[in-house]
Amino acid sequence: MYAQVVPALQKNLAALAKFLKKAEAHLDTQKLDKSVVLGLRVYPDMFPLLRQVLLVTDFSKGAAARLAGVPIPAFADDEKTFEEVYARLAKTEAFLASLDAKSFEGAAARDVTVKVGGQDMVMSGQTYFSNMALPNIYFHMTTAYNLLRGIGVPLGKGDFMGR
Repeated sequence: MYAQVVPALQKNLAALAKFLKKAEAHLDTQKLDKSVVLGLRVYPDMFPLLRQVLLVTDFSKGAAARLAGVPIPAFADDEKTFEEVYARLAKTEAFLASLDAKSFEGAAARDVTVKVGGQDMVMSGQTYFSNMALPNIYFHMTTAYNLLRGIGVPLGKGDFMGR
């Protein structure tokens, strides 16, 4: 599972950091308020751009930790700027890089318990990663990407895919 999990998460985090940097450069050129952009939402009942990015890191570190059988790192969730977001992405990447492949042995079949709607949900590690962690990561990455595209940031599929 290590080979399936860690490189995929690292690639997603790197792609997200890269398209956020591209967005920030666009905001500078267009003289747009970065704090306003970090607060953009697709719809009033959805999380803003900043929270979408933080959720990518949360699901990434949570998935890797659960599958490796180690504690999930706690982050303060107090980021407010692009610089702070980049630091959070780097902290998440550092955590992933610190994981040992041996700790993932048996992870595909190991039970993983997560709270969903306040209830414990138990599933195999493989099911958790494939059916819960990755879809959530891609949902929040896609939402962040679309918010940025919606204000004219010149991003393409290659940016999302990490090319």
